[in-house]
Amino acid sequence: MRIIDIAETTASIASDIRNAYIDFSKMDVSVVKITTDVMRQGEPVVGYGFNSNGRYSASGILRDRIIPRLREAGPDALKDPARENLDPFRAWDLMMKNEKPGGHGERSVAVGVIDMALWDIVAKIEEKPLHQLLAERFNDGKASDHTFVYAAGGYYYPGKEITGLQDEMRSYLDMGYSTVKMKIGGASLKDDLARIEAVIDILDGDASRLAVDANGRFDLNTALAYARALEPLGLRWYEEAGDPLDYALQAVLGEIYKGPLATGENLFSHQDARNLLRYGGMRPDRDILQFDPALSYGLVEYLRTLDVMRQAGWSPSRCIPHGGHQFALSIAAGLGLGGNESYPGIFAPFGGFTDTATVEDSQIPLPATPGIGFEEKSRLMALYRDLFG
Repeated sequence: MRIIDIAETTASIASDIRNAYIDFSKMDVSVVKITTDVMRQGEPVVGYGFNSNGRYSASGILRDRIIPRLREAGPDALKDPARENLDPFRAWDLMMKNEKPGGHGERSVAVGVIDMALWDIVAKIEEKPLHQLLAERFNDGKASDHTFVYAAGGYYYPGKEITGLQDEMRSYLDMGYSTVKMKIGGASLKDDLARIEAVIDILDGDASRLAVDANGRFDLNTALAYARALEPLGLRWYEEAGDPLDYALQAVLGEIYKGPLATGENLFSHQDARNLLRYGGMRPDRDILQFDPALSYGLVEYLRTLDVMRQAGWSPSRCIPHGGHQFALSIAAGLGLGGNESYPGIFAPFGGFTDTATVEDSQIPLPATPGIGFEEKSRLMALYRDLFG
């Protein structure tokens, strides 16, 4: 039982959208395909991996350090000692061999890409959907067959007016989403409030169905000015007001803003998560943690992050991962998280869920396909064939 090939390349997810901090005109992702010598239904078991939007491809790290370490491993180095399967935990240790602690930048993306493909393989070898396998191993068998998802959009487009924003949000409601999220911080507070109120109007006045995301743009004074303006609205949450590592700003914001806050998508290790919970003033009764397993060293590290949360008195249900991809959806359903992000119509074909999945009242079903379920995403599989043959 061994890996016989690891193929890696990059793919573009470029778009003309922007948030308060970056545009996506040159955005790309790393893409991997791992082939094993294990056979199922007459074909070798193959795992697929990629990183989430918002971070660029990590090809140099993958090619120079991460993939060579796996290729140089002995024949039994990746074998699960307790099962006839590969062991992502052993693989993680090998990938991180000779890496210094700290510095959780693009290295965490590279490891996360491989980790995704390995868990896809592990579930396929056991012939189970990943969410079921995770529930059996780590959640007392409690797998959910539906998971909460919200539609993330409301980006700033060239020439996009408020009517265009409303039309976009209506399209998400028509798709079956009852909760949506929009960007703020790329315009003035006055203009952003007008945009927010326009979206609340099409939500029948129910602001609890709307989250807003500043993408880390604000200094403390601006974050607090928005907080004072937003709090009376009763929004679902106010997300990433300041720099993700500015725990002091987050703590002050939590003292002033009584509604739910959300952050964490740009924290890439369990150590960073622990520091956020220690020093960021986060409140376990209302706030949301958005760590993205595809960007933060994969599921192996995500399990450590969940342990840190439990030790700090947090429930996994307060996690709603960033990324809008099938891997995070499987983790949410298998580990009892609070839901998952979704990006309808953008960041395809990596974002989004299976071709036949239908959202109803912001709930989406999980696939029965062994693995993560990528084979049920026809555009993604077509791209993999184009990239790797």
